[in-house]
Amino acid sequence: MQAGCLLVFVVGWSSIAVAVAIALYLIRMFAVTGFYHRYFGHRSYTMSRSMQFAGALLGATAVQRGALWWAAHHRKHHRSSDDEGDPHSPHLHGFWYSQVGWFVTRGAWRTDMSQVKDFAKYPELVWLDRHDRVVPTVLLLLLAVLGGLLERFYPELGTSASQMVVWGFCISTTVLFHVTASINTIAHLFGRRVWPTRDQSRNSFLLALLTLGEGWHNNHHWHPGSVQQGFRWWQIDITYYVLRAMAVVGLVSGIKPLPDRVRR
Repeated sequence: MQAGCLLVFVVGWSSIAVAVAIALYLIRMFAVTGFYHRYFGHRSYTMSRSMQFAGALLGATAVQRGALWWAAHHRKHHRSSDDEGDPHSPHLHGFWYSQVGWFVTRGAWRTDMSQVKDFAKYPELVWLDRHDRVVPTVLLLLLAVLGGLLERFYPELGTSASQMVVWGFCISTTVLFHVTASINTIAHLFGRRVWPTRDQSRNSFLLALLTLGEGWHNNHHWHPGSVQQGFRWWQIDITYYVLRAMAVVGLVSGIKPLPDRVRR
């Protein structure tokens, strides 16, 4: 997938292809941060079983494996952050291993169901986890079909099936992955430490913008159970804003607020 990004020099670009790439980046980043992380990882709010499946399905398009696999490793990370047992600490394993190496190791490839017993009881989530290539493959095919239809019926847009695949899937997904993984690495190496956590988590305004709120990582490690990760008014947390809007229309509920000790 990452090598496929080089095909951009062959297929070129168009405004529609770039727009699709950006839109898919933002939608899937929210799915990772709002559903995979804050719901499956921390259960910081509640939603119906159908919405739960929809969140896992949308998150699977990010090509970061199934929700159960993602949540299991993330829970391990919080139990031993920057200590033995942390699957991706740059202080223990180095930058590149923590960014791109840890998840392809033999031990990390398996989903540790003991970490996600609360969600492992849902067969639809287990199916998505076991067949984690299905949803990305469907997305890839849909992008190819969309590009082909646009090329045939709207040639003035200057796009094609191959262009839509390279921009909408390869480039968008690769950038999405590396920005997500930067929370494991950069957010534990650079930035400001506000709270005296036992790890090296840090806050980064730039990463918060790129990840729709995850860059307030030191905040998050200080109180992982809160949906809200931008504690101050100026700490932009787009994922939190979207989840609050979803709560207003009844799509989610039970959003856990910041505790009084954090507000003080």
